[in-house]
Amino acid sequence: MKTNKLRWLTILLLALPAWAAQKPGVISGFVRNSAGSGQMGALVEIFGAATPTLEIFTDEHGFFSAKNLAAGSYRVRVTAASFLPSFRENVTLRAGASQMVNLTLRTLFEALQTLPRRTTQIEDDDWKWTLRSSCNRPILRVVNNGSSAPVGPEESDDRALKARVAFIAGSGADGFSGSNDMSTAFSVERSLFTSGVLSVNGDVGYGTGSPATVVRAAYSHTMENGSHPEVALTIRRFATPDNVMHNAALQALSLSASDTITLADALELNFGSEIQTVQFMGRVTAARPFGSADLHLSPDTIVRYQYATSEPNTRAQKGYDSAPADLSESGPRMSISGWKPTLERAHHHEVSVSHRIGDTNLQAAVFTDRIANTALTGIGDPSAEAGDVLPDVYSETFTYGGRQLNTTGMRLVVQQKLNSALTGTLDYAYGGVLTVPVNIAWQSLPAALRNQRRHALSVKMSGTAPLTKTRWIASYKWASGDSLTPVDMFNSSAGQADPYLNFFMRQPIPGAGFMPGHFEALIEVRNLLAQGYLPVFGEDGRTLYLVQSPRAIRGGVAFSF
Repeated sequence: MKTNKLRWLTILLLALPAWAAQKPGVISGFVRNSAGSGQMGALVEIFGAATPTLEIFTDEHGFFSAKNLAAGSYRVRVTAASFLPSFRENVTLRAGASQMVNLTLRTLFEALQTLPRRTTQIEDDDWKWTLRSSCNRPILRVVNNGSSAPVGPEESDDRALKARVAFIAGSGADGFSGSNDMSTAFSVERSLFTSGVLSVNGDVGYGTGSPATVVRAAYSHTMENGSHPEVALTIRRFATPDNVMHNAALQALSLSASDTITLADALELNFGSEIQTVQFMGRVTAARPFGSADLHLSPDTIVRYQYATSEPNTRAQKGYDSAPADLSESGPRMSISGWKPTLERAHHHEVSVSHRIGDTNLQAAVFTDRIANTALTGIGDPSAEAGDVLPDVYSETFTYGGRQLNTTGMRLVVQQKLNSALTGTLDYAYGGVLTVPVNIAWQSLPAALRNQRRHALSVKMSGTAPLTKTRWIASYKWASGDSLTPVDMFNSSAGQADPYLNFFMRQPIPGAGFMPGHFEALIEVRNLLAQGYLPVFGEDGRTLYLVQSPRAIRGGVAFSF
């Protein structure tokens, strides 16, 4: 009997390693260009000695995943149109393990520094599924015992000089707002000392009187330990013509510093602060701290806590050159009261859980907001209300200082990749907004503003046309009642959308053979149906309107080299 037990025990011990060796593993990761943008539709080939060559394509965020792989050594190659191939040798996969690998695609210009760079601006990855702060940061892999270990960083990304110029013009909306002025947006980026990047970008508008100007200079550096500090200086100037406000130029200076670090291979911290000083009929200064903590429970699950004191800039997914040089897209958000400047002051706390299941991304979040001196947007001639409104002649709007908004709320987001060129996103939110009764008199407005609860539902479709390579975004955001502020004002998830009906398109244009570079035509339409306008009777009998998002149409051409 003892002999039989010993025999079966020996057989079991010999069989366990063989069974473990047969447990499949996973190789996944992100494919990005040298600017850090995910590359959709890149071909990923995985070669293994004991496995047939596997070919997969990246999704709209540049993510790929190869499952059911046997343990062993693999070689990964990535190819995409207008890029040089990228390789990763000796990718060792243990039985049952999941290893994440990032690869960076470079153009011939970046490799030889003699030919022009061709870039395609892809929507940024709203949810970070791996620990990363830049495209050349060490990437974590999850080993079979559940712990994480770093995969060696790729070769240094010494990027050449990059530049971009865009010429944008708007169209007046016949009383519904919308700037018809022109502006020039520019961006210059230079790699310094392999791991540092110096960038200068801005937007100069050609409005009535002195032009509006926004200029930002930033320097970021990637440390060997994965830390990614950045410091930036932003200068803004918005001049008001004498027929509106005599010598009333708004000048703002802000200095920001931030850093990203990783602790214990599973916790990513991003924190920083911005100091804003505004000179406009007086001087006002404010500190804007911010921070977030991402706990990576697995390669597909992230728990995040976020604190913010300024509304997020959501222009990254469309390109900053589509933003006009006016107060509607540039901070700080401010108004005036009694001829004195007043800054909007916000405190936003949010806890979210994000999870990826195949081609589906899910997010659930709860938040609490406290916003003082809420900056509300209006349309019309506010000359009779001078001293309590801040006119913006470039966007034909004005800003009015509302009461405090206190709210708690929740958000549910589902993003589904329908095919390689089409993605749909559904966002539901419930929270508080500021609203006012219809047709109220201006002098009764401060007392009439009140907090109300609203439901909001957003539907967004985005993709790239296979033949023409047109990149487009179409969205509609519905609310259950009138409101002057958005439900879930600090939403920076994949479900974020502007109020009502919006369209955005970027169309590559073949360049002239004698001119190196890459041309794109772009057009953006916001609130096409002019919805959400709430009338208010001014003191001079004119009708003014308060609105979440004024109707606006802008378009132009961008040139990258």
